[in-house]
Amino acid sequence: MKIAVATKSGTEIDQHFGHAERFLIYDYSNDSYEQVDEVSVDKYCQFDPDNPFRHRQFDGIVKALSGCQAVVTAMIGQLPREELLKAGILPVTTSAEIAPALKLANDLVEKYQETK
Repeated sequence: MKIAVATKSGTEIDQHFGHAERFLIYDYSNDSYEQVDEVSVDKYCQFDPDNPFRHRQFDGIVKALSGCQAVVTAMIGQLPREELLKAGILPVTTSAEIAPALKLANDLVEKYQETK
């Protein structure tokens, strides 16, 4: 399963979804993982009270995360959370190190898929 993580440090989930300018992409399977990519994106949060949902930035992020079943981030707003779900990407929030965050995301994706 491919899982994207928002990280500044490269070792823990320490980045808000809207502030991320890059995501690390991991392949997670049977409690083992490997980083397979790093994608750069235009950060989603750019204050504009007339346009609270920034489609161009969001669509670019979804395209960059293509193939990922989840994205793990320290925080995420309600609207981008809902839109990620519509795009088939489960948003997961935590402040853990990357390894346990990947396991959490994997478990949540499996549980989510069982309820569908």
